[in-house]
Amino acid sequence: MYQGLLDLHSYWAIGVLGLLFIAIINSFIGLSRKRPFTTQDRRIAMIALIFSHIQLVLGILLLLFNDKLDNAKALGMGGIMKSPALRLIFVEHPFVNIIALTLITIGWSKHKRTEEDTKKFKFIGVFYVIGLILLLSRIPWSQWLS
Repeated sequence: MYQGLLDLHSYWAIGVLGLLFIAIINSFIGLSRKRPFTTQDRRIAMIALIFSHIQLVLGILLLLFNDKLDNAKALGMGGIMKSPALRLIFVEHPFVNIIALTLITIGWSKHKRTEEDTKKFKFIGVFYVIGLILLLSRIPWSQWLS
């Protein structure tokens, strides 16, 4: 079960990164062309948001079913923090990704509260790009690319 969940989390991540990238590019194109914020723009941003949140749920499930969890519990927080691999899996990756999703959600929420089209594009573009950078910074690349 763990390996299947890990594979799903990894493949879903590729989709999330792609959708966030599309939403960001769409927002900056809309902002630069000063075009109206359309239903299509809203859908693109919302789909990226939904996929991101599903990825978070998959990640939480993955943490709960992680085969290294018993080892991490035995080591305690001090032991986890001394091990770069365990620290990445159990502290850095989840914590930074939760911050990233919080920022993406804030961008979505702020865009809904404004009427001005340029601000809608700006909120989505800026908050989604910060979230994407944070997500990219904490991907366990050594595991992901192997």
